[in-house]
Amino acid sequence: MKKIAILLIGALCLSTVSLSAQAKDDNIWTTLSKITFRKEYDEMLGFKVDVPVFGEEVKALADKEVVIKGYIIPVEGYKSHKEFVFSAYPYNMCFFCGGAGPETVMEVFSNEPVKYTAEPIVLRGKLVLNSSDINRLMYILKDAEIADDVK
Repeated sequence: MKKIAILLIGALCLSTVSLSAQAKDDNIWTTLSKITFRKEYDEMLGFKVDVPVFGEEVKALADKEVVIKGYIIPVEGYKSHKEFVFSAYPYNMCFFCGGAGPETVMEVFSNEPVKYTAEPIVLRGKLVLNSSDINRLMYILKDAEIADDVK
């Protein structure tokens, strides 16, 4: 009887761990917000700029496939539906238009065009961290595609 109880408790613990890992994956934007900034002098600009310092949880996602839900942000300068800005928040609340921080947006480079919609979508791709190129966002999603299998 004790063995059955221990097995059941173990199974419950495993399913709880699995559920919390899933919950964490469902809100990757929370993980991506675990950053700080340091001031660093930029030779080309001639003044100090904020450089992101990624937390350990963020670093663990570097160059890994991630699944992330968000909104396409129409930004001038992105020439196609294969390159765009993706945000944790809708257009009126995003980093460029609202009060959100730079950790709430990423550049997306997809292999196939992604049709614009104002509704949230789910993307899958390789997350690249950027702390050196001030002309790029700090998060870049490469080889992105619509994650049809995720709701």
